[in-house]
Amino acid sequence: MVLTPPTALWAIPVSDLAGVARHVLDVAREGIPGWRLVFLAPPGALPERLRDLGATVVEGPFGPDHGLRASVSTLRDAVRRERPAVVHTHLAHADIVAALAVGRGPRLMTTEHGIARDDVVYHRSGAKTRLMAAAHTARMRRFHGAIAVSRATAEAMAEKWRPRVPVTVVPNGVDPLAPRPAREPGLRVLSLARLSPEKRLPALVDGFAALHRDHPDATLTLAGTGPEEPVLRAQVERLGLGDAVRLPGFVDPDRAMAEHDVLAMLSVWENCSYALLDAAVRGMGVVASDVGGNPEILPERSLVRADDAAGVAAALAAQGLEPGVRPGLDGWPTVAEMCTRTAEVYAAAGAGR
Repeated sequence: MVLTPPTALWAIPVSDLAGVARHVLDVAREGIPGWRLVFLAPPGALPERLRDLGATVVEGPFGPDHGLRASVSTLRDAVRRERPAVVHTHLAHADIVAALAVGRGPRLMTTEHGIARDDVVYHRSGAKTRLMAAAHTARMRRFHGAIAVSRATAEAMAEKWRPRVPVTVVPNGVDPLAPRPAREPGLRVLSLARLSPEKRLPALVDGFAALHRDHPDATLTLAGTGPEEPVLRAQVERLGLGDAVRLPGFVDPDRAMAEHDVLAMLSVWENCSYALLDAAVRGMGVVASDVGGNPEILPERSLVRADDAAGVAAALAAQGLEPGVRPGLDGWPTVAEMCTRTAEVYAAAGAGR
């Protein structure tokens, strides 16, 4: 007799193809050993891509754009239909909805992708910070297990939410790539980030300006969109870097990484950045701020203080021109290993028995 595996319902409250979607798609492609996966998401690109992979998808009004009441109703309906042994939520809205919507029966699990030591990075005000901290502290009392994507993330969760369940660190998995063809070292610098204040892109432009003075052939691509675009364009113009700096909007990240030598990311906080992982596994140079989970991915020689323009310039030069000091990603967990660890977290929480 063939036993039907238990179901894990993954609840994702966004449908754009950003970092959390990458995580979800990797898991959908690989699978979690011993589990049937069902994905709940609002209409958009993510459920379409999941269906392309052959995943089972529940699409409905779920997430901040649809409101709390509709999200609770959608999740309740999905739980009633799918009868999951686990409801696994991602991002704050889904976490709180699950605490309200899911009764006895399924084990509640969460993966924390986006917490910062300083909550103002995400919430912009002290009042909202306090409200969200209280909401997460309360909802964690209903959860049976939690995953953090870095040690820094787990420490921030413990500090801010005081969870009563164990928090297990399961980093985002990345599969090895075939070595790319060797080419001459260079100083084509790339940023793949939303053009928003927490990414500290003006500091990157200042560091690049210092680099450009000594290496006039260096270039910088600030890929992405966001509210800082006018500020950045004005800064580039003021520094006389118009011929060296491009702001092309959205780009294909794989193609962009293939066309550049160094990825730079000077964010206020990162948890377990897929951009850093992808750059390192490709053999690119990497320069990042010494915050959050970045030191868990990168060696000290890749880490800088964002406000030290000379230090940023020196790191960009070394990472671009000296391939031997680039970080690589030896020994990092693969996607399959990440999925196996997730199954172990489910088992530790008593799910699927």
